[in-house]
Amino acid sequence: MNAEQDIQYKTLLRLRSLLDNINNSKVTLIGDIMLDRYYHGFANNLNSTAPVPVIKIIDSDESPGAAAHIALGLNSLGMSIQLFSCVGDDAEGDIILSTLSDEGINISNIVKIPNRKTLTKIRFYGSRESLLDNSQILLQADREALEPLPMETSDELVARAKLNLNNSCALVISDYDKGVVSTKGAIELIKIANSKDIPIIVDPKLTGLEKSRNATIVLFEIRGLELLQRRLVLEDSAQTAQNLISEYEWNSLLVLGGIEGMTLYRLGEVPIFFPCNATFTDQQIGLHDAAAAALAVSLGNGFSLLDSVTLASAACDCILSATASKEFISKDGLYLWLDELSWRMRISER
Repeated sequence: MNAEQDIQYKTLLRLRSLLDNINNSKVTLIGDIMLDRYYHGFANNLNSTAPVPVIKIIDSDESPGAAAHIALGLNSLGMSIQLFSCVGDDAEGDIILSTLSDEGINISNIVKIPNRKTLTKIRFYGSRESLLDNSQILLQADREALEPLPMETSDELVARAKLNLNNSCALVISDYDKGVVSTKGAIELIKIANSKDIPIIVDPKLTGLEKSRNATIVLFEIRGLELLQRRLVLEDSAQTAQNLISEYEWNSLLVLGGIEGMTLYRLGEVPIFFPCNATFTDQQIGLHDAAAAALAVSLGNGFSLLDSVTLASAACDCILSATASKEFISKDGLYLWLDELSWRMRISER
């Protein structure tokens, strides 16, 4: 191996050791949660009255999404999670709560709000029967509350989360701009976490970047960075990243590109690219959640930023290779993938 390959190989060994020795460290996680519901079928014909496909449903599944999806990943990796969020008083909310509870995740800080609908994203996938193996998304329908979340609910959740930061190894904020995370609440949480040297991972909406100010690492999709580049009329992605890091005082920005890999930006430094190593790619739902969980595990256990992004890259590889959109990152799956990457490096050396 050359010097760079040797460093990469040793990083993989350190990360495998980390997964072996996770000691149930506590993560404070706050953000919006939803139910992801999937319908799969065949789209062989068009509707007789409109140019849209008719889907013959053959299968369906559902799973908690957003911050709840991060919680499932962290739990599978061996972390102790305190999740602060809310659901509606409906069947979808009950499904989320029962799924998390069945996995052993504490749901005492998830507030159930009467007469409110739980955010539910319904996706329809279809393919041509007998002609195509891989289906594609045909339609997404969002079902959610029409009224904004009461500010007192957000304030209560933030107050609980602030108290929970004691003895936490990481703070994760997952914001879908549905009201759980207010700008004031996020700023307060980040300030406390920074005062305690707790790493802060934020997955923000582009319209709520102020909520991520002073974060340790912020997650973007590549499309989001490209959109901001156009809005800010800047030259390229690197310049846009540097501008954002400086303006919002982030320690770093991680841009997820799916099969195009991911790029780490830090102020005044050359970007570092992490290629996608997945052998095949079936889907990409849950990349942000997998990356956030991996970063919380690694940074929360004292690993360097570069090591942590390497683990996040491996976690995203696992999601891209998953056979179902509802899958979350697991300790066994991530461990096997790190073994696979290490084996590839040893084979290439021969």
